[in-house]
Amino acid sequence: MPGPLAGIRIVELVGIGPGPFCGMMLADHGADVLRIERLGRTPLAVDPATRSQSWIGLDIKSPKAVALIRDLAKGADGVIEGFRPGVMERLGLGPEVLLAENPKLVYGRMTGWGQNGPYAQTAGHDINYIATSGVLHTIGVDGGRPIPPSNYIADFGGGGIMLAFAMVSAILAVKMGGDGDVIDAAMTDGTALLAGMAWMMRARGDTEDRPGLGTLTGAAHFYNTYECADGKYVAIGAIEPAFYKRVCERLGVADDPDFSEQMDRGRWPELKRRFAEIIRTKSRDEWCDGFELTDACFTPVMAMGEAPQHPHNRARETFIEIEGHVQPAPAPRYARQTLSPPRPPSAKNAVREGALERFGISAERANDLLKDGVLG
Repeated sequence: MPGPLAGIRIVELVGIGPGPFCGMMLADHGADVLRIERLGRTPLAVDPATRSQSWIGLDIKSPKAVALIRDLAKGADGVIEGFRPGVMERLGLGPEVLLAENPKLVYGRMTGWGQNGPYAQTAGHDINYIATSGVLHTIGVDGGRPIPPSNYIADFGGGGIMLAFAMVSAILAVKMGGDGDVIDAAMTDGTALLAGMAWMMRARGDTEDRPGLGTLTGAAHFYNTYECADGKYVAIGAIEPAFYKRVCERLGVADDPDFSEQMDRGRWPELKRRFAEIIRTKSRDEWCDGFELTDACFTPVMAMGEAPQHPHNRARETFIEIEGHVQPAPAPRYARQTLSPPRPPSAKNAVREGALERFGISAERANDLLKDGVLG
């Protein structure tokens, strides 16, 4: 696989959500990622997190499997795992063991709560992590209850991408002569960091500490979504005065004194109502025809089924198809580096592909493990 991470070898003990997303990010950018699946489980081609990687099924509780993973780690630059704190240690695969055998190894640990703290051993999901970090309390409508924003924020923004960044950073440090390291990537920490700008706005007094009452969380008429005559929606993000002026011009309210004081928070509820009434008089496409390619920060809200066909997404090839399934394309882009088109997970596992040999495992040993039922 070409790309800036070509030659980097990663062993991933597959969990759910953020760990596999981290593996996908590294593989998209050229790393040789070997997924260790549970025995009897096959990666799904429909899942972007499986693409461009080799895989094996393994009974990791078997002593022979543990020995195999230790030897794979000797030939790797990094290991990713997403178990609760202490699980890898009980398996004999903790960072102390693996770094003793490969001092240049980067050991990435992906959890919701982190390796320590009162919640470290408890279960949780995206909604719980963003709840404790304060992020969920900013998301809602008009001061009502907090509304879960799917699992984009903790799992992938505060989890997978943060771990991918840390893995690359630590591997770079090793390549520059440093020692290996252990990364404690907690989704609570990551989501708190993603909200850095919200903390700045709170300190400045620009937002209220209730759901949906911040300038960027639904209180402002100029930063909101509105329903059109056809039941579809548009998004307005006209924060700067020049952009706000263009929105008002195209909505026919530029000369209305009620709209002249953009930042008067006391007027926002009424101005939202007025914007909603106006926008409901035309279809989404009619509004977009009038706003297209202007600096009004006015866009259609695309359903997932529509987004791949949007002209901008088509021009940039933001989406791709793998075996008939639409997926987001690798991002970001490079001026000089070339990324291979993502490929689906092979129907053949890494034993038959020969991928284990790249990590220093002979074909004879792999075949013996297959016969013993340790390897799937």
